[in-house]
Amino acid sequence: MNLKRRRDAQQWVLDHMVKTTGRVQNFASDARQLPPSVKSYAMISKIVGQHGLREEAIARAADASGHRATAVHAYAKAILSYIEAQHSIFEDDNPEKIYWYSRALDCHARVRELADHPIERVEVPWDGRSFPGMLHLQADRKKQPTIIFIPGMDGTKESSGVGPLGGTFMAHGVHVFTFDGPGQGESNLRKLRITHDNYERAVSAAIDYLLKRPEVDPERLGIVGSSFGSLWGLRAAARDSRIKALAVVAVCFGDKRGIFEHASPRFKQVFMYMAGIQDEEAFDRMAEQMTSFGCGAEIRCPTLICSGEFDPLTRLDETLAMFDEIAGPKELWVFENQAHDYRGLPNLCEIDTLHFMIDWVLDAMEGKISKSHKRITLVPPSGGAGPYEDRPLFAPWQQPRSPTDRQI
Repeated sequence: MNLKRRRDAQQWVLDHMVKTTGRVQNFASDARQLPPSVKSYAMISKIVGQHGLREEAIARAADASGHRATAVHAYAKAILSYIEAQHSIFEDDNPEKIYWYSRALDCHARVRELADHPIERVEVPWDGRSFPGMLHLQADRKKQPTIIFIPGMDGTKESSGVGPLGGTFMAHGVHVFTFDGPGQGESNLRKLRITHDNYERAVSAAIDYLLKRPEVDPERLGIVGSSFGSLWGLRAAARDSRIKALAVVAVCFGDKRGIFEHASPRFKQVFMYMAGIQDEEAFDRMAEQMTSFGCGAEIRCPTLICSGEFDPLTRLDETLAMFDEIAGPKELWVFENQAHDYRGLPNLCEIDTLHFMIDWVLDAMEGKISKSHKRITLVPPSGGAGPYEDRPLFAPWQQPRSPTDRQI
C-alpha cells in the first residue's frame, strides 16, 4: 500500500461523511454543501461541476435575453459550483481542475461586466512574480474605508467571504479587496506555494498595491479574516502597522494538530498540495511553525476575535491565551455551543457574522474604540442582543474567585 499521508487510510471515513453530511470538513455544521447525488469524495468534481455547467447555461441564456440581474445571479451560482468542483482535486496540472477553474474565471469575467459596482481583476507584484486579486469598489469610486478579506485555507478570490459580487462588504459602503495568496486558487495553479511565513508578506504586498489607489484611504485600511485567514491576519497585523483594524472569525491560529491530525483528513491532503510538499514529516515540521503565538505583543491595532466555544481547530483556551497576548485594544466574542462556522449562526439570528465584524472594524477605524479597550462576551444561541450585550464567560462551576481572575 502506497499512502502519501498517514490519514489517507481514513478515506473510507471521509467518503461516509461526504455521503451522510454533504460536507468534506467541519462536520459539526448541519448545513449540506454538496448535493445528495454525491456519494463519495471522488464524485464531487464531476457532479458539482455538472451543476455549474447547467447554471452557466442558464446564465448565458438570460444574458442573451437581456435579463441582466438574472444572468448575474446565475453566473455567480455557476462560479461557486466550479470553485467547489476544482477544490476537490489536489494534483498539479490536472486537466479537470484546470477546466473547472477556467470556467469559473470565464463566468467571473462576465460578472465584472454586468455588476452594479466596479470590479477590477488586478495583479499584485510580489517576490519577482505576481498574484491575482479582485478589487470591489463602491459605485462612486470615492476615497473610502477599504477592507482586505483573507479567506480560509484554500479559499479563493471569487468565492470565500466576498463571493463573486462583493458579498456583505458592499452594503457597508467599503471597498473590499481579496486575493489568491500563495497556495490558493490561481496562485496554486501557477505553483506559487504557501510556506510557514510567506502569506503575511503577500498581505503586505497587497497593501503596497492598494495604497497606490486613489480610492483607498490609508488611514482606514482594515483586515477581516476567516479560518486560516485568522492566522494570516494576526501575523500580518504584527508585522505591518499600516493595518488600522483587524477582525477574525472561525479561528485557526493555534496548535495545528487540531486541523491536520484530528479534523477531516482533507485539510492535510489539500494543504500539503498547497505547499508543494510530498514528505509528510517535512510538512509536519512546517506546520509546527504556523502559529500566531509570540506575535501578539506586536499587534497594536484594534483587534476583534470571534470564536466558536467548541471550535475543534483552535481550542477556547488557546483563543483566550492569544487574546491575552495582543497588546492593542481588543475584543473577543465567543459563540456559545458553536464550532468552526460563522454563517447562519442562531447566536446572531442567522445574520451573517461578517456584518457585525465589518461594523466593528469601521468603528475601530473611526476612533470609536479606546486604546485601553478590552472586552470578552459570550454570545448565546438564544436570547439577548448578540455581541452588543455583555455576558460573562465562565461555567457555573467555575465562578471566578475574585474580579481579577480570568474568566473561562
